[in-house]
Amino acid sequence: ANAMDCLAAIRDGLKARGIELGKSLFVRYCRVGAGDAVGDITGCELVCALVGERPGLVTDKSMSAYITYKPHTGVSESSRTVVSNIHNAGTPAAEAGAHIADIVDIMLKEKASGTDLKL
Repeated sequence: ANAMDCLAAIRDGLKARGIELGKSLFVRYCRVGAGDAVGDITGCELVCALVGERPGLVTDKSMSAYITYKPHTGVSESSRTVVSNIHNAGTPAAEAGAHIADIVDIMLKEKASGTDLKL
């Protein structure tokens, strides 16, 4: 439910800003680089990958959002903006989703993400 709450808040935040959201995809056993492949296939302007943490970690109920402007295979890790510690004891999913929508809006205006983005 955490991912769905976060995704709903992202959708609501983007819609309120007039930003068009493409289809949401589910990737079983997702890795961060899956977003790069989505960029290759779709030519999208931006990808936000919500990735759950690996089982066995202290906060294995946690997830992070990896947001990449102009995603493509081979993009550097420093080109991603990360929102982490999305879980009940950290940043609640709905609050994180609203924050992510704010960041996406800035990225689209600035045409940058990761270390190229000045927040």
